[in-house]
Amino acid sequence: MIAATPTAPLSDFGAPVALRGRVVTPQDDVEDGAVVVADGLVRWVGPVAAAEHADAEVAAAVAAALAPEPGTVLLPGLVDLHNHGGGGVGFPDATTADDALVAVLEHRRHGTTTMLASLVTADRETLLARAGLLAGLADAGEIAGIHAEGPFLSHERRGAQSPDDLVPGDVRLVRDLVEASRGHLRTMTVAPEVDGVVGADGAADALVAAGVVPSLGHTDATTEQAEELLAQVAAALAAAAEAGEAPAREMTATHLFNGMRPLHHRAPGPIAACLAAAARGELVVELIADGVHLAPATVRTVVETVGADQVALVTDAMAAAGMADGSYELGPMAVTVRDGVARLADPGDPDGGAIAGGTAHLVDVVRDTVAAGVPLVDAVRSASWVPARVLGLTDVGGLVVGRRADVVVTDGDLRVRRVLRGGVGVPLG
Repeated sequence: MIAATPTAPLSDFGAPVALRGRVVTPQDDVEDGAVVVADGLVRWVGPVAAAEHADAEVAAAVAAALAPEPGTVLLPGLVDLHNHGGGGVGFPDATTADDALVAVLEHRRHGTTTMLASLVTADRETLLARAGLLAGLADAGEIAGIHAEGPFLSHERRGAQSPDDLVPGDVRLVRDLVEASRGHLRTMTVAPEVDGVVGADGAADALVAAGVVPSLGHTDATTEQAEELLAQVAAALAAAAEAGEAPAREMTATHLFNGMRPLHHRAPGPIAACLAAAARGELVVELIADGVHLAPATVRTVVETVGADQVALVTDAMAAAGMADGSYELGPMAVTVRDGVARLADPGDPDGGAIAGGTAHLVDVVRDTVAAGVPLVDAVRSASWVPARVLGLTDVGGLVVGRRADVVVTDGDLRVRRVLRGGVGVPLG
């Protein structure tokens, strides 16, 4: 497997080095701030004016830092829970680790320093093979784990998922996927109304028992069916945490609204259940806020309703992210990208196929979320701190002392200028 090629560390031999600009932390932003990096970790964060009161090394590093270009913003490395690929390569289609790493690096150089690699519905043999391949990237620290989107999904709300490979909940397949992924399967999207998902000895319980968090999605469920899954998983996760079998984890909803029965005042469906659970702090909802999957007002309304702490911005990116329009694949499905919008290929109607994933990077989603009226701190929090929390990661996700020095330097329009991962520069070319 090829390795990511870093540039030189920001600081050698542990000597602290400072970056300056508008610093976005999980709780606030500092207009004239600095982030001090040493030994691959964040050493100090705060206003430039306060650095003189820090220890001598920090004060010296900040004093030596070059004044930033006007509009410079320092963001934490972003964390993507739902990503199928980019740079011309899709994780569901990669046959070598070298190919899969191309997609990882496409997003990394645009500021996503932590990510899950997402699979799509496919036959058993393909799913197991791809899980094993991606496990190698997880072993190497290139990805944070694997997300399986399917195959226990609704036929009616399948979106771009292969209809021929959708199957009822299958405990054996869950166990085989966990084994093939060598423990790196982190989440799996399931539909509660599909046979074999909910109930004793169903797929949902098997996932939690294996340390995998179910994510509700691609569903035509009623509100009651969705609530049943949410309650069952919440109880199972709480029991596992109380028994010391697993750290406390939160359930998610896979790209809320997309691939779900629409919200209706007489038949509220799964969206109502998800919004209520998120408002109670019991669920994190994914939003593909790329200007294609959701209207800006929808994004703004959800964040204002449930709070940024219960929202994870995601890309649902596929192979075309960072690439030109054209023909691509998403697992066994053919996809056409036109004007940056990916849809299932339909020779009779180029604009008529189901949306088939995204083509944006997560920093683009953050930019669109801010443009929708969400404050910058909230948008960044939902694209870094919250998804890191969902994954149980305490070493990434924010510009916080002691966390890994993942820093994204942008201009005032959130266009990436520089990316550090663990204090090491990521090549942008």
